[in-house]
Amino acid sequence: MTEKLGRWKLYVLILGLVAFVGIGLAPIITPIVNGVMGAAQTTGSSNTATTPTTTPNSQQGDLEAQARGYELVVQREPNNETALRGLLETRLKLQDIPGAIAALEKLVAINPERTDYAVLLAQGKQQIGDRDGASTVYRSILETQPGNINALQGYVNLLLLESRPEAAIGLLEDTLKTAPQANQIQPGSIDVVSVQVILGQVYADQQRYDEAIAVYDEAMKAEPEDFRPIYAKAIVWQNQGKLAEAKPLFETAAQLAPPQYRDQIQQQAQQVPPAVPATPQPEAAPESPAPAPEVDSTAEPEADSTAEPEAE
Repeated sequence: MTEKLGRWKLYVLILGLVAFVGIGLAPIITPIVNGVMGAAQTTGSSNTATTPTTTPNSQQGDLEAQARGYELVVQREPNNETALRGLLETRLKLQDIPGAIAALEKLVAINPERTDYAVLLAQGKQQIGDRDGASTVYRSILETQPGNINALQGYVNLLLLESRPEAAIGLLEDTLKTAPQANQIQPGSIDVVSVQVILGQVYADQQRYDEAIAVYDEAMKAEPEDFRPIYAKAIVWQNQGKLAEAKPLFETAAQLAPPQYRDQIQQQAQQVPPAVPATPQPEAAPESPAPAPEVDSTAEPEADSTAEPEAE
């Protein structure tokens, strides 16, 4: 049972991490917010190995045969969750996103409470260019679970892809405003620090660095032992070329982070920040020659002092 659960998380990641690419800090911060990078690294290494006799063509054929078998079961038993999940995993291995979406839609229909299925469905729709469909799924999740971090991050990234940063910021700010009341009703329903990290990420992507730093500072003050806002702030300093300010933050983040994130933090700390192009200086204009003196056309010409006097 545990092995199946680990394998299922891996396939959620396969599509999920692809959809979560696009904004400045997303490849670094998103896996940390979701808490899944370590699982991807460990599970992925154990599931990607193949035997020496396995060829890509034979593996493709085996997967297609498995998919057909699952489809036959689903035809007979439309609500067979085990068969649908097997079909989903096989379609993902085949990189058949439309086929995976079809299986996911059935899984969401029979398991409306399973937001992991719904988030993966939204990400799949986004991958095939159905942004309206993805947006609808994300909003339906957030209506009942406003603190669902996977849905929040996915919807924010979708809004940024649509060049709607203010909508993304508004969504996150509204979530933070409602967090105290929501957490009073259901403790822990909204992870405030995670939402703040995503908000700072959006600000940084928009080069609103002061606002990003302010959000990270607020999160660090509320949760001083949480490495995520410290790490995010270090990256902002680093990208601005402020290495002296970034270095102690990277060190603190590495000390506070769980072991599976420390190598990643240390590698990030060693990266060279992107070069900021120098502002071109205007070239100095060549000196103009002194203007010739104006000649008074009415004045009589002066006698040439070097001319010989006329003979009398």
